[in-house]
Amino acid sequence: MQDYQVQQAQVYTDFNGLNALKSQARTDKQAALEEVARQFESLFLSEMLKSMRKAGDVFAEGNYLNSSQSEFYRDMFDSQLSLTMAKGQGTGLAEALVRQLGEQTPGLASNGSKLAAHKASLADYERSLPALSAKLPEQLDQVTAVAKQTESTAQSLKPSAPKALPEKFDSPNHFVRELLPVAERIAGDSGIDPKLMVAQAALETGWGRHMIKGDGNQPSFNLFGIKADSRWQGEAVTITTTEYREGLPLKEQAQFRAYPDYESSFRDYVSFLESNPRYRDVLSVADQPEIFADKLQEAGYATDPNYGEKIRRIMGRDSLMTLSMDSETKE
Repeated sequence: MQDYQVQQAQVYTDFNGLNALKSQARTDKQAALEEVARQFESLFLSEMLKSMRKAGDVFAEGNYLNSSQSEFYRDMFDSQLSLTMAKGQGTGLAEALVRQLGEQTPGLASNGSKLAAHKASLADYERSLPALSAKLPEQLDQVTAVAKQTESTAQSLKPSAPKALPEKFDSPNHFVRELLPVAERIAGDSGIDPKLMVAQAALETGWGRHMIKGDGNQPSFNLFGIKADSRWQGEAVTITTTEYREGLPLKEQAQFRAYPDYESSFRDYVSFLESNPRYRDVLSVADQPEIFADKLQEAGYATDPNYGEKIRRIMGRDSLMTLSMDSETKE
């Protein structure tokens, strides 16, 4: 029996039946194909009636019974008439379409009947499972053994956690030996000389013996004396620092950025320079450490009038030069 909603498609003013045809096409392709073929035949008949009416419009000119309202209702009548004609015996066009399109529709034979092997939905598939192999438990044990061996190998190859660096350094050699490898990792993308970064960190922290710490003596790992201004969203510590005002050293309270480790401090130092337009000229000479140090002072990185000269002196120390050359030799 045909669905009532599909029957609604036989009334040309109702489009709900067309939506029902889409749903029917998923489950019963043959019935949907036949209904769509009838709909197409009705469109063909409708166009034929329109052509016939146009031929008679010539004789309707000047007829006081002819009006736009009468033409409107006439068109409605013709549309319904074409559907009704197609519903009956029709012209045979629908049958021809079913025969031709049935050969091209998946799941339908050349005569339009449904193929037995066609799977229209999950319900059409065989649900019985094959019998389990008697060797399955043995194979499962083999898979489990291989998985454990693979997991053990992965654990042995897992890289060890990086060595924790000290909060305070014993000597300049200790400072350079621990921090130069970190600076070399960070400086790769920026182009800044890692020896210059370590030298500046040594100047700011007194070779790691005067690190910035908070009220609870918690370490800040701040190697470059970068203050916590309004742009900083992380942790901060407050200490008393020396600033030069008009050439005179003055003690002031200031907030400084705090990091979870030294590598974060190096990364933030590079980011701090790259994000600030005032250091654009400084970064342009990143491959020239001595000029870089002077331009860093000129850009106002520190208030110390001898800041650049002090960095250059530290870079020339034996402790920094010897260890940096050893690092380059290992590479």
